[in-house]
Amino acid sequence: MSIVQNIAEIKKKIDINKVKLVAVTKNHSATAMLEAIAAGVTSVGENRVQEMLLKHPEILAAGKQVEWHLIGHLQTNKVRQAVPLADLIHSVDSERLAVEINKAAGKLGKRQDVLLQVNVADEESKFGIEPGQALQLAKQLSQLEHVRLCGLMTIAPYAEDPETARPVFREFYQLFGELKSLQLANTDIRWLSMGMTNDYLVAVEEGANMVRIGTGIFGSRQY
Repeated sequence: MSIVQNIAEIKKKIDINKVKLVAVTKNHSATAMLEAIAAGVTSVGENRVQEMLLKHPEILAAGKQVEWHLIGHLQTNKVRQAVPLADLIHSVDSERLAVEINKAAGKLGKRQDVLLQVNVADEESKFGIEPGQALQLAKQLSQLEHVRLCGLMTIAPYAEDPETARPVFREFYQLFGELKSLQLANTDIRWLSMGMTNDYLVAVEEGANMVRIGTGIFGSRQY
């Protein structure tokens, strides 16, 4: 199916007034992104800062305004490039990274919205802070003047059967509730980013209000 048809199918399955759809554009062209935007996508997600730097001016030149989400691992040496462009950074997993974001945002007079990336399934191959450390890191972020913590992000282990991810998402939703209950100052805890092409329907059933879909919109990545 086409990009337009794929987006229409997703909209039939989830209420995009309640669940934010982030179209993951890794290894896809600005032309494909513009097709998705024309079909109603308002938020795009990039895994790499370099791709965001390349595509951002192309989308602007086309006269389109979208939210830019950085969803991939962010190295501290890329922070100064990422902060001017990113509306939301999903992948904060250390105080050191948060401090660097705070410095870069301060120089721009910006308050950078971020999510904590949590490795809820404790996979060695994935980035993210351990669940038991998440609330403490959240407290540390709430002290930073130019960072605003807006919620949590996780990546469930991939499996052919999306039901395999349900316990992971359920546990993560509980952690999200604990974070909200802290009522930390200088935060806006509202986004629970979990669920991708293979498992987003299960994620939404378990409380996700932000899903990150790439292949389900654009098809297989072009390398």
